[in-house]
Amino acid sequence: MLYCVGGSPDDRLNCQDLKSGLFEALDKLGPRRRVAVVPPDFTRFHSRAGELTRYALEYYGDAMSDILPALGTHAPMTGEEIAAMFGDIPRNLFRTHDWRAGVKLLGTVPAEFVGNVSESAVEYAWPAQAAGLLADGRHDLILSIGQVVPHEVVGMASYNKNIFVGTGGAEGINKSHFLGAAYGMERIMGRADTPVRRVLDYAAQQFTRDWPIVYVHTVVSSGEGGPPVTHGLFVGDGRECFERAAELSLAVNFKLLDKPLDKVVTYLDPAEFKSAWLANKSIYRTRMAIADGGELVVLAPGVNTFGEDTDIDRLIRKYGYTGTPRILEAVKLNKDLQDNLSAAAHLIHGSSEGRFTITYCPGRLDRKEIEQVNFSYGDLRVMLERYDPARLKDGYSTLPDGEKIFYISNPAMGLWADRKRFSG
Repeated sequence: MLYCVGGSPDDRLNCQDLKSGLFEALDKLGPRRRVAVVPPDFTRFHSRAGELTRYALEYYGDAMSDILPALGTHAPMTGEEIAAMFGDIPRNLFRTHDWRAGVKLLGTVPAEFVGNVSESAVEYAWPAQAAGLLADGRHDLILSIGQVVPHEVVGMASYNKNIFVGTGGAEGINKSHFLGAAYGMERIMGRADTPVRRVLDYAAQQFTRDWPIVYVHTVVSSGEGGPPVTHGLFVGDGRECFERAAELSLAVNFKLLDKPLDKVVTYLDPAEFKSAWLANKSIYRTRMAIADGGELVVLAPGVNTFGEDTDIDRLIRKYGYTGTPRILEAVKLNKDLQDNLSAAAHLIHGSSEGRFTITYCPGRLDRKEIEQVNFSYGDLRVMLERYDPARLKDGYSTLPDGEKIFYISNPAMGLWADRKRFSG
């Protein structure tokens, strides 16, 4: 059912628009006694989810019992991040998702189904897992808030991914990520119907059909170098709501280019991107736009590590971004990768497959560390002087010495592709 649907590429939704739209939807739901809110974490700071969570608290008051940020395997939010994103919401409402020990197995998607939808890229069963906090049945409303935007694992972010991956367990997260990587990221990004999404839809239909989940989707663009712009708000309890949001996201977040780009420069906000695990969105979202033999420059002043935890960091350093064939072979031969398929998927996603050069300019990783994982190293201070984010505007730019680049101030907010590569 759709409770609130609104938005277009030309719309600019302000705070009152979001509050009114959410309250309109919640009015249709009727009174609730115990409400859980599942927003994204700080990596979706611009989603407006923090603001919408505050409005939900204003609406439900004491009936809102739990706020569970959908961390997946990300590091827990710090107090500073919670304050920046959610404002003055009482901290005692926030729960930290434990993806190792705090989940419940809801059921299993059969291996035959997974093999069929992935065209035999993988043929394992997939465990549908979710936070025990949500699975215990204590809530009469689970309000899942998220931003629909092109995504490297599932095609388009949010919807039931917020539940099964954002509050899922290690095995489910690992296998969903590897399914997408083995099938082919460039066959997935920007599409609402993908093998990973079909697996999640199967799990939703079979295992959470009776859960009181209502989805709140926003669609936000980068604003062409200015403040982010919110184009749509969609509230509903089914796939139609997601599909409406995905359609709008394609219109505002996806840039189809008439020819491939020889040089792309991306900038990553240091407050949001502190690991290559997150910062490699600069690679994922631009790879289909970059010409063979081209270069991607990643300005990443906040990056001080590769993985979000020590185990994943160790695996990234051990195997490096060496391309799909080598990583798939390494998975066959090495138990440490078999036990952490998310890391294997990340290594596939972060490789240029030898098509273009990736020049990484981190804040606190040295040349040896960067080159060890198969990137080229760029001195951040030198590169920031040459490609100054304060002076560059999104899109095509020509520097004073004649160098031509394509600049992206926030690659996590979109997807760029050469028209021929995407259609192919």
